[in-house]
Amino acid sequence: MLPVPAVTIYPGDTISESMLKDRAFPENYRFRTAVVESPRVLAGKMARRTLLPGEPIPMNAVDDPKLVTRGAQTAILFEEGGLSIIGIGIPLQSGTLGETIQVKNVDSGRIITGRVQSDGRIRIGIQ
Repeated sequence: MLPVPAVTIYPGDTISESMLKDRAFPENYRFRTAVVESPRVLAGKMARRTLLPGEPIPMNAVDDPKLVTRGAQTAILFEEGGLSIIGIGIPLQSGTLGETIQVKNVDSGRIITGRVQSDGRIRIGIQ
């Protein structure tokens, strides 16, 4: 039994368990790529490509949702002790929760490295 889409899932769609159903495959059935074996793994993930109903879902066809988009202004946050500084930056790459990415500070023009936070801000400095 493997989870398969019950409906067509398009790139960028967030996958929920209601979009999936279980389907039995013969024991001698050979998958061409590694496939997802549990619906719990898929819940909350984002489709990277179109997923067709009834077909096994390859591991490389889903990804964590991007909280930060390349080129879209976002808040950058520096906190140390009691000091908190918030600025604006332009990410040089898209990023998921906890991922370390490079961001260009709009005010100084410097490229800095930070970690993507759950609220979509990028935290810089001591991690």
